Amino acid sequence: MYRTGPLEKYVADAAAGLPAPGGGSVSALAGALGAAMAAMAAHFTVGRKKFAAVEPEVRPILQQCEAGCRRLVELMDRDVEAYGTVSAAYGLPRDTDEQKAARTAAIQNALQVAMAEPLATFRQCRDLLRLLDRLVETANPNLISDVGVAAILLEAALRGAKINVEINLAALKDQGLVAQTRQEIDQGAAEAASAAASVLQRVYQKMGWPPA
Repeated sequence: MYRTGPLEKYVADAAAGLPAPGGGSVSALAGALGAAMAAMAAHFTVGRKKFAAVEPEVRPILQQCEAGCRRLVELMDRDVEAYGTVSAAYGLPRDTDEQKAARTAAIQNALQVAMAEPLATFRQCRDLLRLLDRLVETANPNLISDVGVAAILLEAALRGAKINVEINLAALKDQGLVAQTRQEIDQGAAEAASAAASVLQRVYQKMGWPPA
């Protein structure tokens, strides 16, 4: 598992001529880093006497960010594993009609398995972005730029996950599933873009940037 190994190896493998880790896994890692920055800002708020009034609101945000970070790190590895399922399906024999039919069915099943991981990343990043709407207002102002970094990374991760969902949708034959999933990711991406822009605007306002 990459998550228990050195970061240097993960980056080297992602840059190498290897089938995985690829964009889905890297997107999950970007999301985990975004969640970590949000958790960091919350950590510097919870337990501080100065911010005692907002602690009941920030503490559950912290817990959700920490859980989201762990989940996204897990998805970083799960995406790599899912890609192996697709590769194995495409490698099945296709000499007879029966083999061709079995291979087609296996590929369709593998594509759904592979799509599930970036879709989970997409949903997790969307949910974490929603938390930033309150964190940007309640977090220790000394950590406000980290809330901005969280918004940037989470939206980027969500967009990366979205394109990895879309590449699988393009090959799926279940048009009902395709339509349902496309509607979800299109709506979610629009919501995420709006949420991230709103958070960043308020981050810059709190930073006093641009200067008057």
